[in-house]
Amino acid sequence: MDDARVEFDINASLNKYSEDPASIATPEAPPELVDCEREPESLTPALINSFLNPVVDAVAESPEAILRSSYFDTLQFLLKISSQIPLVSLSKILDLLVSALSAQADVVHSDLEADDQYEQETIQHHKHLLEIYGFLLRWTITAVETRALAKSASAPARGRGKGAKSKAGAAKDTHWDASDQLRKALDTMSKVLKLNLQRIFVTSSERNTFVDLFTRPVYHILENEARVKSPAVRLPCFRVLCLAIKHHDHASGAKTTIVLNLSYFEHLSEPMAEFLLILAEQYDYTQLTEDVLRELSNKEFNSNDLKGPKSISTFLSKLSELLPQLVIKQMSSLANLLESESYTLRCGMIDVIGNLIIMLSKQDSEQRSENYKKQMSVYFEVLEERFLDLNPYCRCRDMQVYMKIFDLQEKFPERRQKAAELALRSLEDKSSNVRRNAIKLLGKLVATHPFDAFHEGLLSAKLWEAKLEDIDEQIKALKPPEEMQEKNTAEGATVDETLIADATQADVNMSQDPKHPSEMSEEEQAAAIKKAQEAEAFAQNMHKFKQMRKYLSAAVNFVEVINLSAEGVMQLLSSKNKSEVIEAMDFFTTIDAYKIENARIGIKRMLRLIWTKGNSDEGKGVQAHLIDCYKTLFFDPPPNFDANDAANYIAKSMISLTFGCTPAELTSLEQLLSIMMKQNVVNDLVVSKLWQIYGYQRRETSKSGRRGAIIVLGMLALADPNIVVLEMEVCLQIGLGELGRRDLALARYTCIALRRINPPPGKQQAGATPTPVVKLPNDHAVLVRLAAMCELVSDSKEWFGVAEQAISAIYVLSKHPDVLCSEILRRKTKHVFAPQPTSAAPEAEDNSRPGSPMEIDPPAPVQPTKKQNPALALSQLLFIVGHVAIKQIVHLELCELEFKRRKADKEKKAAPQESIAPPESASPVKKGRKKPAQKEQSPAPDADAELDLMAGTTEDDFTEAMSNIRERELLYGEKSLLANFGPLVSEICANNTSYNHPTLQAQAALCLGKLMCVSQIYCDENLKLLLTILERSKDATVRSNLVVALGDMAVCFNHLIDENTDYLYRRLNDGDLSVKRTCLMTLTFLILAGQVKVKGQLGEMAKCLEDGDKKIADMARMFFSELATKDNAIYNQFGDMFSVLSADPELEEDAFKRILKFLAGFIEKDKHAKQLSKKFAERLARAESERAWSDVAYALGLLQHKDDEIQKLVAEGFKIVQSVQAAA
Repeated sequence: MDDARVEFDINASLNKYSEDPASIATPEAPPELVDCEREPESLTPALINSFLNPVVDAVAESPEAILRSSYFDTLQFLLKISSQIPLVSLSKILDLLVSALSAQADVVHSDLEADDQYEQETIQHHKHLLEIYGFLLRWTITAVETRALAKSASAPARGRGKGAKSKAGAAKDTHWDASDQLRKALDTMSKVLKLNLQRIFVTSSERNTFVDLFTRPVYHILENEARVKSPAVRLPCFRVLCLAIKHHDHASGAKTTIVLNLSYFEHLSEPMAEFLLILAEQYDYTQLTEDVLRELSNKEFNSNDLKGPKSISTFLSKLSELLPQLVIKQMSSLANLLESESYTLRCGMIDVIGNLIIMLSKQDSEQRSENYKKQMSVYFEVLEERFLDLNPYCRCRDMQVYMKIFDLQEKFPERRQKAAELALRSLEDKSSNVRRNAIKLLGKLVATHPFDAFHEGLLSAKLWEAKLEDIDEQIKALKPPEEMQEKNTAEGATVDETLIADATQADVNMSQDPKHPSEMSEEEQAAAIKKAQEAEAFAQNMHKFKQMRKYLSAAVNFVEVINLSAEGVMQLLSSKNKSEVIEAMDFFTTIDAYKIENARIGIKRMLRLIWTKGNSDEGKGVQAHLIDCYKTLFFDPPPNFDANDAANYIAKSMISLTFGCTPAELTSLEQLLSIMMKQNVVNDLVVSKLWQIYGYQRRETSKSGRRGAIIVLGMLALADPNIVVLEMEVCLQIGLGELGRRDLALARYTCIALRRINPPPGKQQAGATPTPVVKLPNDHAVLVRLAAMCELVSDSKEWFGVAEQAISAIYVLSKHPDVLCSEILRRKTKHVFAPQPTSAAPEAEDNSRPGSPMEIDPPAPVQPTKKQNPALALSQLLFIVGHVAIKQIVHLELCELEFKRRKADKEKKAAPQESIAPPESASPVKKGRKKPAQKEQSPAPDADAELDLMAGTTEDDFTEAMSNIRERELLYGEKSLLANFGPLVSEICANNTSYNHPTLQAQAALCLGKLMCVSQIYCDENLKLLLTILERSKDATVRSNLVVALGDMAVCFNHLIDENTDYLYRRLNDGDLSVKRTCLMTLTFLILAGQVKVKGQLGEMAKCLEDGDKKIADMARMFFSELATKDNAIYNQFGDMFSVLSADPELEEDAFKRILKFLAGFIEKDKHAKQLSKKFAERLARAESERAWSDVAYALGLLQHKDDEIQKLVAEGFKIVQSVQAAA
C-alpha cells in the first residue's frame, strides 16, 4: 500500500472541492485519524503528529514523496477536518507545502534552464507535482483564512475542553498569527509564476487552471480586512496577481473579480487602486486598469444597494489620484456616472475630475497636449454644474474639490471668480453642511488669492478701486505717435480729405510714401527709425496697461464678491448649527487679515455669540471659539514686539473694539472682556497702558481714544473691581473733572466705570466668596463729583446719559443714596424755578468740607454761562425725578434682601458680615430729613445695633412695610419730596399744547411712565393719560419709551395692564420701525415670562414673520420657536391666530401661506393635528368666500390628519363656496 502512486486529476479534484471538500475520497488515510473524525476531542496534536511527521520527513527529503497515496491522502484528510485539528497542526501543513513547492519550483527551474528540449515524460512529471502542490496549497490557505475569521469564536469553545493540554493548546492557538507564513507562501507562489509555465502547460486552459490555484487563495486572503491592512501580506498578494496577469493571461479573470470585490468589500476600494498602480508602474501593464474602468462605467446598481456605489466611488477617487493619466483616457466612458442616481458615485466622479485638474495643472508646458485648455475648461464646467447637484453631499464634495484645486501653485484666476460667485450663492443653500463648506471655500479663496502684486496682498476695496482709477487715468494720458493720431483722425473723419485734395499733390504724396530705405537719406532713415520705435513703445505700453487693467478689474470684482459673501456669512452667525457658526467666525478671522471692509462688521456681529450656551458636537463651544478668535485678532501682538510694545498693541486693539459700537454690542463686548479678564488674558501692564491713555491730559489724545480706554476699563472692572478702585483719583480728575465737562460722553462712561466698584446684584457666581461691598459716605469726593455732574448746566442731549449713569452710580456706591439724591433734587429744583444769575459749582463747596476721605485738587469753578433754556432745564429736572424714583424702588428691594440675609445670619449665629446701608436708609426721600453728614459719620457698629433693634421683626412685617413705603409714601407721603412732582408731571403731559417743547414732552412722558411703576394708585390714576399719549404722540421715541413702560407696569401691576394689552399689540403696526422692534421685544419678554395672558393677539405677532424688516422677522421667528417649547402653546393658539391672519384683507395670500406653514411646523403630535383638523373641517361649511375656504383648506393640508372624510369634504368644498356665494 505504501508504494501506491497517486492518481490525481486536477479538474476532477477542483470540481469536488468546489462542490464539497468533504466529498473528496481519501482511501489511503490512516484509519486512526479517520476514526477520530466523529470525536474531535481525540484529535490531539500527538496523534496527528504521529502520522504527519513521517509525511513531513519524506517530503522534506524529496518533494516527489507526495506522490505516495498514503502521504497524499493523509494531508487531504487533515485538510478535510481542518476546522477540528489544532492550529499548530494546520501551521505545520502550511509550512510543509510551502517548502515543498519552493523546492519543486527550484527543480523545475534548473531542469528548464539545463535542457531546453527534455522529454515530454519529465514535463508531465513536473506538471503533475506542481498541480498537486498547488491544489493542496490552495486548500490549506483557504482553511487558514477560514480559521482566522472564526478564531475569536472558536477559542472560547476550545477552552471548555477536558484536559489541561487542550486548554493549553487552545491558548496557544488563539495567539497564532499566520501572516508570516502566508507571506512566505505568497513569495513561493510568485516564484512558481515566474517559471516558464508555457512549456509545462501546453494549452491555455491547463495553464489558466493552474494559475487559478494561486490567484483564488490570494483573493480569499484579500477578503480579510485585517490582512489587507498589513503591507507584509498585501504587497505579496499584489505581486502574485501582477505576475499572473502580466505573464499568464489572468487579466480577464482579474477584471471580473476586481469588479465583484469592489461591489461587496468596501475595504478593498483603495487597495485595488494601489494594486493597479503597481501593475501599471512596475509591470508596465495598463490594459487591466482601462478594462476595469470601462466595466465600471457601464455597471448598473440596485436602488437599494448602498455599499457597492460607495466602494466604487472610493476606488475611482483613489485611482484618479494614483493613475490620473490612465483615468483621463476613459473619461468619455466614465462621464456616464455623473448622471447616476447614486449620489455616492457622483461624489466619486467629482473627486476624479478634481484629481484630473490637479494632474493637468502640474504638467510642464512640454507635457501639455493641444487639448489642454479645452480639457481644463470642460472639467471646470462640470464642477461648476455640480454646484446645483440635487444631493447636498455632492454639492459639499464639489466645494471640497475646489478647495484642493485652489491650494495649487497655479491660481486659475478666471475660475476663481466664478467659484466665488457660486459659493456666494451657496450661502443660501437649505443644507447647513453645504453652507458650511461654502464658507470654507470662500475662506480658501481669500487665503490663496492671486492678487499680491500690489498692496502687499491686502484686499481692501478702496485701495484696489483707487489703483484701477489711476491706471485708467494713465491710459487716457498715454498719447500715441503723431502718425497714429493722424490715422485715427482720418479714420474718424466723415469725409476722406484725399478725395478733395489736388490731384497733382496726391500723386506726389503717393510717390513719396513707399520709399525704400536705400533711397532715403540718413536723416530720413533716422526719422523713420525713431517713428517706428515710438510706435512700438506706444504699443508695448498700451498692451502693458491693458493687461494691468485686466488684472486690477479682476481684483476689484473678486473683492466685491467677497464683501457680498461677508454679508451672507453674517446671517449665518445666528444659525442653529454650531459647526456652521464656528466656520463663519473663522471666515471673518481670515478675511480681516486681508483688510476686507466687511470683516470688522462681521467681527462685531460675532460679539452676540458670547451669550451662546452649550458646546457643539465638534468639541469646542461657540463661546470658547469666539474667545479664541478675538485672542487671535486683538490679543496676539506681532512676534517681534517686546512686552511694552505688546501691551501698547493690545491696549489700542481693545480700544478700537469700542469704536462705532451699538449699546447691544457694547453689552456683549463687556461680557467678552470680563470673561477674558477672568482667564488672565489681559495682564496688568495692558491695564496700566489703558489708564495712561485715559489719564493723558494733552490735546493730542483723541476723544474716541480716551472714551474707549475708560469703556474697556469699566468692562474689565466687572471681573476685577480693583482696576477702578485703585485709580478713582484719575477718574475724578479726568472723567468727572474739566475734561468730562467738555466731553459728556467721557463723563458718562466714567460713571459706568465707577459703578463697577461694587458687583451688580446677582452677578456673583454661586459658591464663590462674596465680593466685599464698598459703601461711601455722601461727602466722599466721588459722590460729590457724581452729584455735581447731575447738576451740570448744559443744553446737550448727552446730559441725560450722564445724569442717568451718575444717579445709578450714586445708588451703587452711597451708604445713603436717598439723602444725596434728595439734595440733588432740591438744588436742581431751585435752579429750574429760581435760577441764580451766576453760580459756582456746588461740588466746589462740598469739597471744602473738612474730613474729605480723598484729597484731590478741587475742580475749577464753573464759569458763568448763558441762561439755560427753561424747557430743557425742566426736562432735566423731570428726568432726574423719574430716574431717582426707579432707583429708589430698586434700593428698597435690595434693603429688603439684605434684611432677610442678616436676619438669617443672626438666627444661624454666623459671624457678622460687612456693614452695608442700614434699613433706615430705605425710608422715603423726605423733605425734613436729618443732615446726611451726621448720619454718615456714625461708626459701623451702629448698623449692627440697628439690626439688633429689628431682630424681632418678622420678614412678612418688613416686606409689608417696604410695600407701604413704595405704594403710599414715595409719591403720596406728606414729607415725600417726590410727591410734589407727581401732579406736575401729569399736568405737563395732559397739556401738551401749553408745554409744547418736544424734549419736555418726551421727558415728561418718560417720567410719567417711571412714576407709574412706583405706585399702583398713581398708575391707576394716570393710565388713561399714558395710553392716550401712546396712541397720539407723533414722537417715535416717546412711543417706544411708553411701550417699555407698559411692559414694566405689566410686571408690577399685572391686573391693571392685563385689560389694556391691546394698546401694546397695536404698536406692532406702528409706522416707525424702532417702535415696532421695541414692541415686539417687550411682548416677547412678557409672553415668554408669563407676565401677560395670551389671547387672540398672537396673530398680530405672527404677521411680523413676513415683515419687511429682516430684524423684526427674525425676532418673530425666535419668539415662536421659544413659545413652541412651552406646554402646547402653539397648538392652543393656532385657531385664534388663523382667524386673525385669514381675516386681514391686507395680508397677501402667499405671505399668509408662508406664515401658516411656519406655525404648522410646530404641531408635531398626531393627536393635536387630528383635533385641529376636525375643528378646521367644521369651518369649511361656514366659509363665506372662496378665499376663506381656500385658507381653511390650505391649513388642513398642512395638518397631518389622514382622515378620508375630511379629504372628501375638501374635494367637494368649492361647490359649497359657490352655493354660499350664490345664496348671497
